Amino acid sequence: MRRILAVLVAAAALVAAAVPSVAQERTTEKTVWLCRPGLKDNPCDVSLKTTELSPTNESLGVENVKPVADPKIDCFYLYPTVSDQQALQADRSLDPEIRSIALFQAAYFSRYCKVYAPIYRQRTLQGITGGGGGSTESTDSSVPTTYESALGAWRDYLEHYNHGRGVVFLGHSQGSFVLSQLLAKEIDPKASARKLLVSAILLGGQVTVKEGGDVGGTFENIPACRSKSQLGCVMAYSTFGAPATADSVFGHTSDEGLEVLCTNPAALGGGSGPLDAVVPTEPFAPGTTIAAAVSAVGFGPPKDLDTPWAEYPDAYTGECSTANDADVLLITPQNGAPTLNAVPGTWGLHLVDGNIALGDFVKIVGAQVKAYTKNGK
Repeated sequence: MRRILAVLVAAAALVAAAVPSVAQERTTEKTVWLCRPGLKDNPCDVSLKTTELSPTNESLGVENVKPVADPKIDCFYLYPTVSDQQALQADRSLDPEIRSIALFQAAYFSRYCKVYAPIYRQRTLQGITGGGGGSTESTDSSVPTTYESALGAWRDYLEHYNHGRGVVFLGHSQGSFVLSQLLAKEIDPKASARKLLVSAILLGGQVTVKEGGDVGGTFENIPACRSKSQLGCVMAYSTFGAPATADSVFGHTSDEGLEVLCTNPAALGGGSGPLDAVVPTEPFAPGTTIAAAVSAVGFGPPKDLDTPWAEYPDAYTGECSTANDADVLLITPQNGAPTLNAVPGTWGLHLVDGNIALGDFVKIVGAQVKAYTKNGK
């Protein structure tokens, strides 16, 4: 576990800086899809049957959740840093940790959208810590950078699959940093492109806004979401189980006049609210670095459930906190729910950013779909 923590601490320190600026785009590759409608062995196409649990893991019943028959929008997902490949940049192999993270973070959104997730050339856990002389990209100039890899997949999706449909962008950690850059370059400055934006959910990615405002930082035109039916907006946070400290990796920004955006999915208009945590009952890819780290956090359902998903609607509350000049979503256990462990301490609860409020986000997307279709889009 000490080795895992050392890797994660170093990764946290470098993840923001690791997303490159793009002065020149190289030739893109044919997209390899992790999730896509009609794809064989699709980790985002699974049963959504869910057991509702009390905070102390007592079964409260089973809901046979069904996807909508004809989803009106798409979700475009980029996963966080999970690759255990022993290289600076991951190739596009369908590794167990890649399949597992798609199940954990993206599959439940298939209730309301068609999920598209490319395998992008992310910085691996080894590469993002600066292995190989501090470089975070492949030294082969013919290989697309991480951003170019994701951009190529986005443009492929637009050309061959979008057909004018609305899009929800989903990202976490490295995926959020890369999607933030893509949105800032490809969506935010273009009114026609913004018409496709249903919303963006960018967790653990340090999205910034002007102090006291909803825009003007990462994005000039895409505002923070402040209601469930608001369209063309962004939701973002980093979770902590206690107020963030001065050395916390997330929640701080050195950019003058800016602050890190925190939108509470349980109370988008502000204040506290009960979070709807949802997690797969299948364990994260055994034997991987992230599996060990997730286990150390202490968040997961009992092993004897016979549904693919577990839901905890009353186990935690969330409220945006500004303590110690850090803007984070403060998570508080309720009704006997376990206190979650920060792994490592300066990260807060980064490893559960996605699942601690997955039910809330899916419900918000459902409301946004209604608003999007009502507006004739």
